Amino acid sequence: MINQFNKLKKLNSLPKQPKTSKEGFLKGAFWGLLLLSLFIMAFAGFYFRTGLSPYLQVVVYLLTGIIAFYLFRWLGTLASAISKSLPTNYISLILAVIGVYLLARYMRLSWPQGQVNITLGLGILGMALIGGSLNNLIKGMGSKMIYGLLTMVGLACLYIPVSEIVSSGEDPYPLSFEGTAQVDLASLGIDNPASTGAYEVDAFTYGSGTDTRRPEFAEEVKYKTEPVDGSLLLPEWKGKRKKWRERYWGFGIDKAPINGRVWMPRKEGKLPLILIVHGNHGMEHHSDPGYAYLGELLASRGFITVSVDENYINGTWSGDFRGREMPIRAWLLLKHLEQWQSWSEDQSSDLFERADLNQVMLMGHSRGGEAVSIAAAYNRLPYFPDNAQVKFNFNFGIKGIVTIAPTDQRYFRRMKLENINYLSLQGSYDADEASFFGLRQYQRIKNNDSTDFFKAGVLIHKANHGQFNSIWGRRDFGEPFGWFLNTGALITGEEQRQAAKVFISAFAERTFNKEKAYDEVFKNAYSAKNWLPKTVFLNNYQDAHDQVLFDFERDIDLNTGESGMIQTENLKVWREEALKMRGGETQGTNAVVIGWEKDSTEKVAKYKFDLDQPFGLSSNDELIFTIGRASDSELKVKDTVLVDFNINLVTSTSDTVKTSLAQYKKLAPKLKVKYMKLDKMNGSFGGAWEIAMESVTLPLAEFPADSAGITAIEFVFDKTDQGLIALDNVGFRKSSKK
Repeated sequence: MINQFNKLKKLNSLPKQPKTSKEGFLKGAFWGLLLLSLFIMAFAGFYFRTGLSPYLQVVVYLLTGIIAFYLFRWLGTLASAISKSLPTNYISLILAVIGVYLLARYMRLSWPQGQVNITLGLGILGMALIGGSLNNLIKGMGSKMIYGLLTMVGLACLYIPVSEIVSSGEDPYPLSFEGTAQVDLASLGIDNPASTGAYEVDAFTYGSGTDTRRPEFAEEVKYKTEPVDGSLLLPEWKGKRKKWRERYWGFGIDKAPINGRVWMPRKEGKLPLILIVHGNHGMEHHSDPGYAYLGELLASRGFITVSVDENYINGTWSGDFRGREMPIRAWLLLKHLEQWQSWSEDQSSDLFERADLNQVMLMGHSRGGEAVSIAAAYNRLPYFPDNAQVKFNFNFGIKGIVTIAPTDQRYFRRMKLENINYLSLQGSYDADEASFFGLRQYQRIKNNDSTDFFKAGVLIHKANHGQFNSIWGRRDFGEPFGWFLNTGALITGEEQRQAAKVFISAFAERTFNKEKAYDEVFKNAYSAKNWLPKTVFLNNYQDAHDQVLFDFERDIDLNTGESGMIQTENLKVWREEALKMRGGETQGTNAVVIGWEKDSTEKVAKYKFDLDQPFGLSSNDELIFTIGRASDSELKVKDTVLVDFNINLVTSTSDTVKTSLAQYKKLAPKLKVKYMKLDKMNGSFGGAWEIAMESVTLPLAEFPADSAGITAIEFVFDKTDQGLIALDNVGFRKSSKK
């Protein structure tokens, strides 16, 4: 046994004083590959977020790496000795690096899987060449030219795997599109909603007063709050998640703190209350300060604004709750409202009668965006629907919800809401939530025509997920995976947050102060082009007075609709389908896909709705529909081709009045995106493009004749030689003017 060990030790040993360039190269390669192994371990330790100091983790990982390298090298030597046909020293070194890499992967090394093999292979080759060549150059062994060249080759090997992440990327689909609008709000003297308001603002925090991780919720709080027991709403708080979270935070979900940072206007009387809640960012990287730009703006305009701390239920190295925490995210918002109600009713409190709990708006980002819809639904329930042991008694006056790049699939329930204002914002370059999931909640909201509520969605081209929060930043994934994101295509963080300020502040003014002039911002964002960054916006909008006559949801008969029959002529493409997102998920609505192409006979293509009964309208009413560019395997249409057609309204007297789409709406081109710099890394997102619908509003007062008593709506495709569109929600908007 001793002889075998000594034999193995001899095979594993390196020459102490190399006598040849071959031996010198081997010794240098050893140090190069050892350095590579230690770099891999240090890299893994630094980017493994546990809440501990990354530098302490690097030290631990380095010590582990040194031991592992020598252990794996011995195992490699043993394998080489057994095979008797492999070059022992080099094979043992390579196997040692691979072993260390596998250990680092187990210890949470993060690197895109598709890049691992080439990165590791070139890294081993590069460091072996660099280490071996430099050693011989320093020792003066062998040809300086050859080893100098090999050093350069080694450096090139190291550069190749990371060359694609050196730059920030670029926009592979540049557009010169500029949208149009019939109304320019700035020229009408309408106040820019993103401008600072008339009120000075006080900022403070409230919380448990005992938070060991967050001094702003400990000794720095202005008002102390009592924790709440959320254990029945999050029974998954157990095992490793419970152990490590409670060790980090110092409390469990049975004592969940009510922590918030407040921006309070210096304004007398009861004020509307707005709560903002973050999404599922890493819990150690606190998210709630990232909405200060909204808090300061909204408070200056007269609205109490609170950024709610729910970081302690966010994801961490020990795992997240994979959406099972959505109920408690929502419930905690309602418990914050309870706290404000308590203060508002307490005559001894500084906050007595400060917050109007009948004028409430909830705003959420990412999973927080899904949570606010859940909270609005829970607000009206007597019990927690997943466990009746939890009684609800909220019933606050939630008048509006804003969802920012929301999820819509983490909670197993889908919220159907009624009579509430709704706004959803989404970036086309959102690599976290790669589709506009907020429009699915939009589809599930119904507002009675006796109310004044509305719903809106805005897609912001070249906006991402993270820049809506000033802390999350341009990378929607953490390092190092985030280095591969194509951030060069994005608008800046300042531009993205400027857009958020315009839409969200306008929504608050419309919700609380009934500023109807801001409706135009949601009908067509280009009415606010002087306030917004230069990019492409797609609007979806419906209000309570909309009467949709055809939404293609009733049946699969192409000739029938909810309010009449459908006729067509000379169409190249005609089908109805459920609209899909780029990843294959449903958009929550059906549409008709229409394509036309002039042939040698020059026959005009038409799509006509014959109404069951004449529809009476006034000059203040509007024709509405949603439209988007579509795709078809047979009809190929350029992504940016002008789409225009005539729209005819047939009256009960058989008169026909018409206008064209381009007079009111310039249809946006296909908004193609490339999330990752490397083409092969984009496959997981689905296609580079998905159908994106936008609302069209045509004022009937602009039609050249009296349009009362409409019997048919006809789309005549005689303006362009070809086109391919999806069409949905055709109807009229009855004026709310008295």
